[in-house]
Amino acid sequence: MAAPAPDAVLPVQRMNGFDRLVAVMAALRASDGCPWDREQSLASLRAYLVEECHELIDAIAALGPAANATAIEVPVAANPAAVAQLREELGDVLLQVAFQSQIAHENGWFDLDAVAAGIADKMVRRHPHVFDPDTRLSSAGEVRDRWEQQKRQEGKGALDGVPRALPALLRAQRVADKAARIGFDWPDAEAVWPKVHEELAELRLAAQGGDKAAMHDELGDVLFAVANLARHLGLDAEHALRDGLDKFSRRFAHVERAVHQRHGLQQRASAEELDELWTAAKALERHRSPG
Repeated sequence: MAAPAPDAVLPVQRMNGFDRLVAVMAALRASDGCPWDREQSLASLRAYLVEECHELIDAIAALGPAANATAIEVPVAANPAAVAQLREELGDVLLQVAFQSQIAHENGWFDLDAVAAGIADKMVRRHPHVFDPDTRLSSAGEVRDRWEQQKRQEGKGALDGVPRALPALLRAQRVADKAARIGFDWPDAEAVWPKVHEELAELRLAAQGGDKAAMHDELGDVLFAVANLARHLGLDAEHALRDGLDKFSRRFAHVERAVHQRHGLQQRASAEELDELWTAAKALERHRSPG
């Protein structure tokens, strides 16, 4: 399937948004389209897809409490600027899907419409309680169990569908959650604490022995145990670490400014002074926090 020439897909202004995106992407990839777009491949676009997904995550976080809205009966108010940013970032992610689908179309594999149809078919297949009048499920837990059952019927394992390319902490929590769905889990958060302490002790022993490979292995076990603890506490470990890094960055910037004011750009502060400035930064942040 060859890409349609620009004059076959333009003008695009009269099209609906979805068809217009397909037409614009085809024009960009056409023989007289954009040189940069024509040079791209599925492999070269991977980094852009990851970047756009992370920008979308940031846009969701910028919504604040509105990002936690679930089934909406009354529309949730949100900062208009944050909503506009969310729409833009969703568009950037959708562009990556359209871009890669266009390359697949040019190779005769499939097009964006087939991608949309495929995921729609899968959603119908995995939600018989919505689309089949003879099937009824009343809770989110029942839906999740039915979803996993459907995946097993399709020949998928419990951990299939968790990408190895996910950020490691997020992947840890997703893997643990998948394993828990077939009963491979601790009964509650209290039962996870001993495992965390056990793994920390094993890491310390490995560090005392100086074996880098053993330390590497034990550190992975520690982080996985902590991710499990976060899951049992109802926390998102990836977001908690992101917020922790943001908090550190804010406090460090305060310390850095104070050091520059006292000593100039070329001078270093003592450990004691840095500790004093860090304590001051923490106190300042607590003072500024509401409540």
